Amino acid sequence: MKYDLIVIGSGPGGYIAAVRASQLGKKVALIEKYSTLGGTCLNVGCIPSKALLDSSHHYYDAVHHFEEHGITVEKPSFDFIKMVDRKAKVVETTTGGIKYLMDKNNIEVYEGLGSFEDQTHVKISKNDGTSEVIEGTNIIIATGSKPSSLPFIKIDKDRVITSTEALKLKEVPKHLLVIGGGVIGLELGSVYKRLGADVTVIEYMDKIVPGMDTDVSKELQKVFKKQGIKFATSHKVTSVQKNGDTVVVKATDKKDKEVEFTGDYCLVSVGRKPYTEGLGLEKVGIQVNERGQIETNSHLQTNVASIYAIGDVVQGAMLAHKAEEEGVIVAEFLAGQKPHINYNLIPGIVYTWPEAAAVGKTEQELKNANIAYKSGKFSMRALGRSRASGDIDGFVKVLADKNTDEILGVHMVGARVADLIMEAAVAMEFRASAEDLARICHGHPTYSEAVKEAAKAAWDGMPLNA
Repeated sequence: MKYDLIVIGSGPGGYIAAVRASQLGKKVALIEKYSTLGGTCLNVGCIPSKALLDSSHHYYDAVHHFEEHGITVEKPSFDFIKMVDRKAKVVETTTGGIKYLMDKNNIEVYEGLGSFEDQTHVKISKNDGTSEVIEGTNIIIATGSKPSSLPFIKIDKDRVITSTEALKLKEVPKHLLVIGGGVIGLELGSVYKRLGADVTVIEYMDKIVPGMDTDVSKELQKVFKKQGIKFATSHKVTSVQKNGDTVVVKATDKKDKEVEFTGDYCLVSVGRKPYTEGLGLEKVGIQVNERGQIETNSHLQTNVASIYAIGDVVQGAMLAHKAEEEGVIVAEFLAGQKPHINYNLIPGIVYTWPEAAAVGKTEQELKNANIAYKSGKFSMRALGRSRASGDIDGFVKVLADKNTDEILGVHMVGARVADLIMEAAVAMEFRASAEDLARICHGHPTYSEAVKEAAKAAWDGMPLNA
């Protein structure tokens, strides 16, 4: 069978690329090795983690915040298995939605492991032991990533686990040790802390979420400490040993003193790496860099003209929304259009509570690049909407060019900032100034007013409610 486009991998990048290509008149095939579509994000990543985050957040509110709102309930309790079942149903509905999209857009779906026979032919090895070869004028590699580990750690998927196993535990840990203070570690650590676990986060760098603005890192750590999460930053893990139902993590602190942590589960959350095993890249001579990422040009085209790569297998942030945009870019480029993507404006989000979100440059990046800037900051505590809901932690910070006033970066911690950050992304896409944002009438009372106030603070230094 011959297709205009073959997409290998059905995660957010792959299935979106397939849909967009079909919309633009291409005959498309999608290859997925698992029985459900949606890749890591929908099956064992973004969607299930948000389901558990929401469920645990409701419980935490019932325990800690209902009373201050005048809501009296008997001592709240939770059914963890029911929470996990709900998560599974959310995943099932979402992945079923992808199957619907494939049918709607006349995309042929093949279940099996896709591997290159040559530059235009892909072999599909099926679970029943059979195989078939299909041909594509163009091929997109969208096989995503898998959790990384450290060389000396044995992931047993029982007590020493990755995010995949953390999303399907049968019990709430008594003491969860989290190696890595990045987004995944903090989100899953938050889930289990809300449900009663002791949680200790062990981070090699001197701050959590190291890639985000320092003010964001400090604020998150302060709030999480109030919630009871313990942190050991500037700690280098040296060994992880399981003894029955106990896990012992040894690390050295910044003074090179050995420290020992003991728990019943250890979540290894030290990042992710491109997943390209079994593709047969060497058969067609596709170049990868030292990190295992497939090298591409500005059109996401590999060194083999007929083959493209998107998402976690290429350079850049490993984010589902980044993969989606790249999928659209390739599909439109192959259809003769001239799409674009601004990698500086891909938002980064932490779905804890409060949430954290950012777009554009951090203050540290601007300093390192010797760019003259001005900063405006507004506390959520000063916001009427935040006081009404009781979500007073956090802030919005706007960074603008000192000379032109163009917005260069926006950083937020607070309620619903995962959604709010897109106001900043839209403004920056259109090269708005801090004054532009400050002069837009924002609804009152809303969380979005914090963006207006921070923009005004950056523009003229005079926010109205602080």
